[in-house]
Amino acid sequence: MATSANAQDRPRIRDLGVAIGILPTGALNAITDVAGVRVGQVTLIRGENVRSGVTAILPHGGNLFREKVPAAIFVGNGFGKLAGSTQVDELGEIETPIVLTSTLNVPRVADAVIDYMLALPGNEDVRSINPVVGETNDGTLNDIRSRPVGRDEVFEALRSAKGGPVAEGSVGAGTGTIAFGFKGGIGTSSRKLPQSLGGWTVGVLVQTNFGGVLQIAGVPVGQELGQYYLKDETASSSGRVGLPAARSPLPAVDGSCMIVIATDAPLGARNLKRIAARGIMGLARTGAAGSNGSGDYAIAFSTSRSGALLANEALSPLFLAAIEATEEAIDNSLTRATTMTGNGRTVEALPIDRLRATLRKYGR
Repeated sequence: MATSANAQDRPRIRDLGVAIGILPTGALNAITDVAGVRVGQVTLIRGENVRSGVTAILPHGGNLFREKVPAAIFVGNGFGKLAGSTQVDELGEIETPIVLTSTLNVPRVADAVIDYMLALPGNEDVRSINPVVGETNDGTLNDIRSRPVGRDEVFEALRSAKGGPVAEGSVGAGTGTIAFGFKGGIGTSSRKLPQSLGGWTVGVLVQTNFGGVLQIAGVPVGQELGQYYLKDETASSSGRVGLPAARSPLPAVDGSCMIVIATDAPLGARNLKRIAARGIMGLARTGAAGSNGSGDYAIAFSTSRSGALLANEALSPLFLAAIEATEEAIDNSLTRATTMTGNGRTVEALPIDRLRATLRKYGR
């Protein structure tokens, strides 16, 4: 059995009565609240050992090579394999979908993205393609050395990408991931600025696979549940006695987090990099430790076709939107994820009943 519960039975963080931050969400509270953005995912659960997948984010439904979008990448910690990053840094634009997968699958996925882009009508004379492919390491639950994500899965994710609600938790590139010692996965959220602040939308999608000391809305959930980084080294001196930890083979802190930020605000690459940096701040608000072995990356892009860019002074509300949406997307990746068994190991989902009790204890 791969999972112990259906994801549809698991809540998003707002279903628990917890609102992250102060800004309102978009209608779906998802990256697809940014008009035109599409998401496609393929989940691979095969036999006892394959627990992986692919998640594709398309800034628009057209030919991205012919209609590039401004973009930037911010590196929180570079222990990762983010293909295509140097050209994005150099030119300030993205010319392919952004695709997330498992660490050792990056070259195969990048190759499939190239095939997909070269085959698009209008690209018959193209001789250079810069695929943007990010990853986290799902090797605890997944037979990562088998590199199960191939051309068929990538093409399916790209061709099935659509707007609307986005599946979260143990799906797509998050099928085999782990966060804070609990089952991690895909999460998403958005913020819609008031018209007085421009009315812009910021949407975030994350792939969570990292460690630290989990906080939700400022509540020390990881400590209260007895599962957190450096617990054994610090518990006796802190005076805090946590509840028995959920069963997990990975109390370690290493891992990675991919953060994809979309906005319809008219921004160039320089200010998109500033937006991306705020994604890392949202990551920090969840209690991430940013460890030596964690590859933490944020990719930000704008769907706007306006020639007039926002001035620097207009960015602060967008910064807050990116921080809040990233934090909430990470929370959603945890609350929506399901317990997963693979590779002879089981990683438990964040226990919702105990989470509710902890939040109530702190008045949330």
